Amino acid sequence: MRIGIVCYPSVGGSGIVATELAAQLARRGHEVHLVSSAVPFRLNRFEERIRFHQVETPTYPLFQEPPYVLTLANKLVEVHRIAGLDVIHAHYAVPHATAAYLAREIIGAGGPRVVTTLHGTDITLMGADPSFTEIIAFSINRSDEVTAVSESLRTDTVTLLPVDRPVRVIPNFLDCARWRRQEAGELRRRLAPEGERLLMHMSNFRRVKRPWDVVEVFARVARRLPSRLILVGEGPELAPTLSLAARLGVRDRVLVLGNQEEVAPLLSAADLFLLPSEQESFGLAALEAMACGVPVVVSRTGGLPEVVAEGETGFLCRVGDVETMAERALQILEDGRLHARLSAAAVEWVRTHFCAERVVPQYEALYRTVTGQAAEDGDGEGRRPG
Repeated sequence: MRIGIVCYPSVGGSGIVATELAAQLARRGHEVHLVSSAVPFRLNRFEERIRFHQVETPTYPLFQEPPYVLTLANKLVEVHRIAGLDVIHAHYAVPHATAAYLAREIIGAGGPRVVTTLHGTDITLMGADPSFTEIIAFSINRSDEVTAVSESLRTDTVTLLPVDRPVRVIPNFLDCARWRRQEAGELRRRLAPEGERLLMHMSNFRRVKRPWDVVEVFARVARRLPSRLILVGEGPELAPTLSLAARLGVRDRVLVLGNQEEVAPLLSAADLFLLPSEQESFGLAALEAMACGVPVVVSRTGGLPEVVAEGETGFLCRVGDVETMAERALQILEDGRLHARLSAAAVEWVRTHFCAERVVPQYEALYRTVTGQAAEDGDGEGRRPG
C-alpha cells in the first residue's frame, strides 16, 4: 500500500511512534510518505521505502500567524498527486486530521482514506478547551477510522467531545529488537563511579510531567541509599526542577543529559525509572524502560495502568504522593530479589503485549479495511468506500 503518515517532528511520544510505525511499515513492503514540518526526531536510519516530505509555511504580512494547516493540506494533496496515496494516517486530531480532511476534500472522488490516531493532549488538553472543541470533534468525526493509544484515552475522547463514531484502541509499541537490555557495565561505572543506585526520569519537562516530584522522591531515596538521578530531556520545567534539587541538597547527585537519540543504553544502566505525571494517555517512556528491564514507579493516571502491571513490572501510586513513591522506590532498590523479579517480568510483559510484531499488523488490517482491500482479499468483490 501507499501510506502517508503525518506527525510532529518533536521528541514527544506521538512523533516517535509515528516515525517508528513508518519504519515498520516500510520493512513490511509498504511505500511510506512521511509528512512533517521538519525531519522527525527518530528518522535517523535510511529506510528504502520511506520518502520524507517537508511542509514549508511561508510568512506573509497578511497572516498574523503562519497558516500551517493550509500548507500542510496543500502538501498532502501534492504528495497524493505524485504518489497516489491509499491512506493518510494523521497522528493528532488538530492540526493533522484537519489538514487530512481538507486534502481529501480537495482531491475528491478516489482520494485517500483518512485514519486518525489520538495520542493524548489533542484530547485531554486541547479537547477540554472551548476554543478547539468543535474543530477537534469535526476532524475526528470526518475521519474514515479513528484509533486511540489506550482505553483511557478512548474514554476521554467520547466523554469530553461530541464524537459520534467508534474509536478503536491500538496501543503504542516498540521495536523489541532495538528496545532491550544492553550490556552497560562501562557506562554504569561512569555514571555511578562509587556503585550508587541509578534512578532515571525522561520527559519533555512540562508541568504535566511533574518533574519536581521526581526530585522529591529522589531526595528521600538519597537519604537512605547512595544514589544518583539521571534526567533525560529538555523543557520549561527543567530549570525549576534543578533549583528544587539544589534547595533539597541533592543537586550534585543529579546528572542532566538533555535530549538523547539513543536512550536504551542509558536505561540499561538504570536501576529504577520514575514517571510521576499528572496525566499520561499512554506512557511510552515507562514502556521503553520496562523493555530494557527497568522496574518503574509511576502515577496511577490515564493509560499508565494499562502499560504497567501493578506489583509485577513496577508500582502505581496516587498522583503527587511522593512519600508512597519513595517507599516503593526504596522497596525495589533494597530488595535484590524483588528487583530481579520485576525486571524479568517487565521485559516479558512488553514482549507479550507491546512489540511491533503484535501491534503493527493491527494498523495494516485497519488500512485494508478502510480502503476496501480486506473485502477484496476475502472474496474479490470488495469495493473501495466512496
